Amino acid sequence: QVQLVESGGGSVQPGGSLRLSCTASGNIGSIYSMGWYRQGTENERELVASSTAGTDNYADSVKGRFTISRDYAKKMVHLQMNNLKPDDTGVYYCHSAIVHWGELSHRDDYWGQGIQVTVSS
Repeated sequence: QVQLVESGGGSVQPGGSLRLSCTASGNIGSIYSMGWYRQGTENERELVASSTAGTDNYADSVKGRFTISRDYAKKMVHLQMNNLKPDDTGVYYCHSAIVHWGELSHRDDYWGQGIQVTVSS
């Protein structure tokens, strides 16, 4: 079993900052990617930022404001969110694609429980 535990959400005024963190634990062979998705009022889960083999990818709406970083030794991923806007409000989910090594090596997707971010004046 693999667990992803998120922390750092909360409420902030427009223009403020928050930092999300996610820690992976459990039966982990190797981590292929880690990232963040969010689910807003439209109830669709969209990619915010991801980090795969040293390559970072961002949604256009957060480029220049959000920064993803990974601590490979601690199996953590962080999302520094600056200049937050009301449209950034939503539930943020940590995602990780993890490789399980063995006779039949395979890669599975895992999700955290979600953490609320609210941007409002």
